[in-house]
Amino acid sequence: MNNEKNAKIVVGLDIGTTKVCAIVGQLDTYGKLEIIGMGRSNSDGVKEGVVSNINKTMIAIQEAVAEAERTSGIDIRSVNVGIAGKHIRSFVHRGSITRKNEDEITVDDVNRLNNDMYRTVTAPGSEIIHVMPQHYTVDYEENIKDAVGMAGVKLEADFHIITAQTNAIKNIKRSVELAGLTIENLILEPLASSLAVLSEEEKEAGIVLVDIGGGTTDVAIFYDGIIRHTAVIPFGGEIVTSDIKQGCAVLVGQAEQLKVKFGRSLAEQASDFEVVSIPGPFNRPPKEISIKNLARIIEARMEEMVEMVHAEIVKSGYGSRLAGGIVVTGGGALLQNLPALFEFKTGLDTRIGYPNEHLGKSRDESVKSPMYATSVGLVLAGFRTIDEREENYLRSPQTATAKMPTRAGTPFVGGLKNGGDFFSNVLKKMKDLLIDDFDDNVKY
Repeated sequence: MNNEKNAKIVVGLDIGTTKVCAIVGQLDTYGKLEIIGMGRSNSDGVKEGVVSNINKTMIAIQEAVAEAERTSGIDIRSVNVGIAGKHIRSFVHRGSITRKNEDEITVDDVNRLNNDMYRTVTAPGSEIIHVMPQHYTVDYEENIKDAVGMAGVKLEADFHIITAQTNAIKNIKRSVELAGLTIENLILEPLASSLAVLSEEEKEAGIVLVDIGGGTTDVAIFYDGIIRHTAVIPFGGEIVTSDIKQGCAVLVGQAEQLKVKFGRSLAEQASDFEVVSIPGPFNRPPKEISIKNLARIIEARMEEMVEMVHAEIVKSGYGSRLAGGIVVTGGGALLQNLPALFEFKTGLDTRIGYPNEHLGKSRDESVKSPMYATSVGLVLAGFRTIDEREENYLRSPQTATAKMPTRAGTPFVGGLKNGGDFFSNVLKKMKDLLIDDFDDNVKY
């Protein structure tokens, strides 16, 4: 859909454990993302990143989208949707193709190899959502980042393959469709967040993205500009709230407020004499909570989460090559002293990731909070590619009109799968941006 300036509009829909957020964006004249509308609603139908009640999730989506439509003045029809949850799995698999001649390798050759990876056998009840190529090998010449243009017969590559539970995908699609929308792209949430909070230099140097959401903590490791490892830890902000509820014997709402307003990740940074008084239930006397004790409860849980993140870093094999350190984003990143805790436990420099790396002016400045990193990234995914090599293909005169081959009638691109002609869509979008000629057939 086009607005009065004939600029392309993209909508990101983040279906999280604690909130559903819809963000409407467009690119300004400087190529920065301008947020023109935003809607948010409470999420009651999602547990640990997985849709557990389709009807409640549908209602939350409708509320968030309605608010986004009101603030943006856009009739929203299709969205980029994020997927997460403890069912997400990843592994490395090697694939190869043999070409008929020794002419230069083309984008079609690379895409044919990439698409072959979607035939990889996965665990029962799961399906591949992303295929991310690592380094290529051409006729036994290894560690080639971009094989297009090289001469050779045999093309090989190691692929980082990400799978999701089939039923989880179906429940997301069903919830979105019942809300009257169509899914344009289904994207792993840490990949979306990386678009919003990481720079290309950080990805090149080596960096860990830790996105702490309500139900899960997502981990993505980049090195040499390529994603190397992904993982989903089944703990998030909700379990911290639950710990506070039990440890302080308060209501859930009170525990959440204590965490947000007074929570600290390091108990040693809390005063021994600071207390907060909260109303007692059922007209009972107010209850005093020690900020020191509150910090001890939070620190115990956050230490466990940081250790699990560190275990994933070690498992990836890139622990000694992460010059960029760690970037923590998501709603959980707002806890005080959290970067210090990560640095103490992992020995890596840590900063908070704000989704303003590619943001221009926005009507709602709250969108620059870490809790909206995934939502902003989902919008950016409509304008950018996760793998920078795809953008190089688009800029190449030799391959500007290349088309993505299909597998069983279902095209894919750069590791993204959505059951539609996604590669053609991305090619179309990027070419539209480059020549400033936007297609009126794209509806939002």
